[in-house]
Amino acid sequence: MTIHWCGTGLSAIPGLRRLIKTGQNVTVWNRTVATAKNAIGDLTQDIQAFDMKALKQTLTTGDIIVSMLPANWHVPLAELCISKGANFVSSSYISPEMKALDTAARGAGVICCNEVGLDPGIDHLMAHALVHDYRSSDAFNPANAISFTSYCGGIPKHPNPFRYKFSWSPLGVLQALRSPSRSIRDHTPLDVGRPWDAISNYEAPLPNKETFEVYPNRDSIPFMKEYNFDPEWSVKEFVRGTLRLNGWADAWADVFTEIEKLSGLDGDVRLAEMSKQFWSDNTYDDGEPDRVVLCVELKAEHKGAVVWNKTYVMDAWGDADGSAMARLVSIPVSLAIEAVLNGEMTPGVHAAPGDPKLFTAWLDHIKGLAQHLKIVNHLDA
Repeated sequence: MTIHWCGTGLSAIPGLRRLIKTGQNVTVWNRTVATAKNAIGDLTQDIQAFDMKALKQTLTTGDIIVSMLPANWHVPLAELCISKGANFVSSSYISPEMKALDTAARGAGVICCNEVGLDPGIDHLMAHALVHDYRSSDAFNPANAISFTSYCGGIPKHPNPFRYKFSWSPLGVLQALRSPSRSIRDHTPLDVGRPWDAISNYEAPLPNKETFEVYPNRDSIPFMKEYNFDPEWSVKEFVRGTLRLNGWADAWADVFTEIEKLSGLDGDVRLAEMSKQFWSDNTYDDGEPDRVVLCVELKAEHKGAVVWNKTYVMDAWGDADGSAMARLVSIPVSLAIEAVLNGEMTPGVHAAPGDPKLFTAWLDHIKGLAQHLKIVNHLDA
């Protein structure tokens, strides 16, 4: 059995190195072989130039393809896995095209495991853990009003005037700003066309009670089912969102104004130009630490009184071994690969596991990846 790890970009290396160090049989595929050798050449020489035809010829039943490539590669690679009886793992969101492969994957006995990075990924594990904890508590009551928030952000540990530095493609960040969001506020769906129209302040339950700017991201509502919310529950608030440093909205005001005017092919060209400039002006210096903050909260109220309220809060930053973003994205991917190898996942297209045995084990491992990770019980405060 071979793990075919495709892509050795900025967020791929720690998990890849972990797999190789633990003795797994890994073939590394990357567009530029020299780049991959610089990253993991001290551990392996099994490095190939990424090529779908060559990968297809090599892939055998029971193998695993790991896609750390741009999103447009995920579905073709998953389809290749289904045709060969191999399994697939990715850290990215499940697209409609990926979801459409579920029946074929089940029929072929193939696991297509997605959303096992940081966000999505670790946030899912925390959400599953909180919902499971709440359901098992004395406070559980189907009549309770439920509020759920999940905010995650990669931010510079040492703030710059732009209030942000790029640890991945600026183009992806800019494109996300053009995407509408849907969440629930005051028991009602909230549709927002532009993220900057829904920015609010958020006090994270960190030791210093630091405040951040947050906004909804994508369509949050389908994740209620993913997190095992009962359809009959009264959901007061449900939002998955992005976290940024205070002052980010002001620093990016001109960016928002320009993005709002862009459309069509000319708009895409301009976004690419902006991306190139941002990458030049606002990337991390060699050895400069990044920072990741993730807060996932579940609250239950009965007749206006809070009866259950806990938050997972994680604060991590880069160190001598690399960026916080890289280890928090790629090491959960390596845990998912091990779960596939151990027969702990079922065939089909799915996201990070909701099985208590798995999410508990993964979160225990993730504790060692962050400088601060706690569960805050607000009722004990």
